[in-house]
Amino acid sequence: MTRFANEPTYEHKWLILAALAGVVLMASVLFSSAAVVLPAIVQEFDIDFAVGQWVLLSYTLAQTSIMPIVGRLGDMVGKRPIFLGGTLAFVVASILPGLAPTVELLLLFRVLQAVSAAFALALNFGIVTETFPPSERGKALGVFGALFAAGSIAGPMVAGVLLETLSWRWIFFVSLPLGGISLVLSWRYLPKTRPPGRQSFDWPGSLFLFAGLLALMLYMTFGDRTGFLSLGMLGLLAVSLLLLWQFVRNEARVQDPLVDLSLFRNAQFSTNLAIRVIANMTVGGLWFLFPFYLGNILLIEPLLAGMLLTTFWVCFGATVMISGALADRFGVRLITGAGLAILAFGCYTVSTLSAASSAVDFVLRVAPVALGFGISHSPTNSAVMSSAPRERLGIASGTITIGWFLGRTAGVAALGALWASRVHAYAGAEFGGAVTEAAAGPQIAALRDVSFAAMALAGVTFVMIAWESLHARSAVRPSHAPL
Repeated sequence: MTRFANEPTYEHKWLILAALAGVVLMASVLFSSAAVVLPAIVQEFDIDFAVGQWVLLSYTLAQTSIMPIVGRLGDMVGKRPIFLGGTLAFVVASILPGLAPTVELLLLFRVLQAVSAAFALALNFGIVTETFPPSERGKALGVFGALFAAGSIAGPMVAGVLLETLSWRWIFFVSLPLGGISLVLSWRYLPKTRPPGRQSFDWPGSLFLFAGLLALMLYMTFGDRTGFLSLGMLGLLAVSLLLLWQFVRNEARVQDPLVDLSLFRNAQFSTNLAIRVIANMTVGGLWFLFPFYLGNILLIEPLLAGMLLTTFWVCFGATVMISGALADRFGVRLITGAGLAILAFGCYTVSTLSAASSAVDFVLRVAPVALGFGISHSPTNSAVMSSAPRERLGIASGTITIGWFLGRTAGVAALGALWASRVHAYAGAEFGGAVTEAAAGPQIAALRDVSFAAMALAGVTFVMIAWESLHARSAVRPSHAPL
């Protein structure tokens, strides 16, 4: 059995979680506030909206593409040096965008910020898994999810205050103390574990995966604008699939692969990871359409719309922490199944929204989506991490984060494109304007269709957890935690 130097004793577990909390809050505040300050950035640099969007896209694309590489490095050299170095770099790199004199430098600094954030965040699930005993792992991951929700709630509000009182540049400065807290606590309490043996780094595999993921993200990001079936987009998709196919071939041959493909032979790992991706697709696509519904159909002012959308993260944050503790007590599959059923029901309630709905109606119909998403979130993450051997926790942690980004991006692309196509279909051939300029009737009907598609996706995840539960009955259950 592979052994590590300094086996975990679970000492200082909550102080270590506090160290992770600082960087998670910092990252979520920056991520959620960037869209709020984007109009001010466009105005100051006098650029068009398409260029301004790269302030957001450059960060997401760079971070997602680098995550699996960071996960592998963590398994090779240890999680402590990667987290400490990444957090220090993240603090420094987060200052630079606020000092950028030109938009070109702003985009460069955002990429540097994204790469450093990947090093600070990619191993967090693995650190939590090592730090907490199996009986408390779900609760710890639940707290982790609640922290992300808290940052997502605070980010837009902080950005709004800073835009009113100072400038958009300060959003890159105010969260720096959180990074400082993470550095101090992690330096003091994060254990100095050392992976056994000497391992080589898979450079060809990292290149194939980085380029393949980047091409796939570009396809999903720009496909809805230029057409997913356009010649250029199909070429980009073909390049992505070719690179990812070469990556899989490479991983099957090398001695120390970037991603251990044998992990996916574990039904618990692969099923729960797939559920996490599809659930993020479902919620990401609906979340993308909610602001259009509030602004175009209900004609609600942006400030109130922002407050209404914040209720989603309040519901998510409240349930994600509770569900982790419940999963520790009653088992992952039971709590996950309940959450996915509520998520599917929430997709149905969203389909009942109309032009006559009130703000309260919106909150009540969207709340089950947030509740179901939150209930299923921590248990599935816990199941993925618990099924990975300790020497592969870095890879598993990075894989979960990639699944979050890919699922969210795919949901926005797929469900957003479906909504646009259905709006045009309901508006009729004579309508030639932008989809957001269509009458309320076609937009509402299109939202209903998208809600049914999202409900089907949520239904698929429910079937998957039921299948995994039946499949596990014939296997020996681990003695340390109920599943």
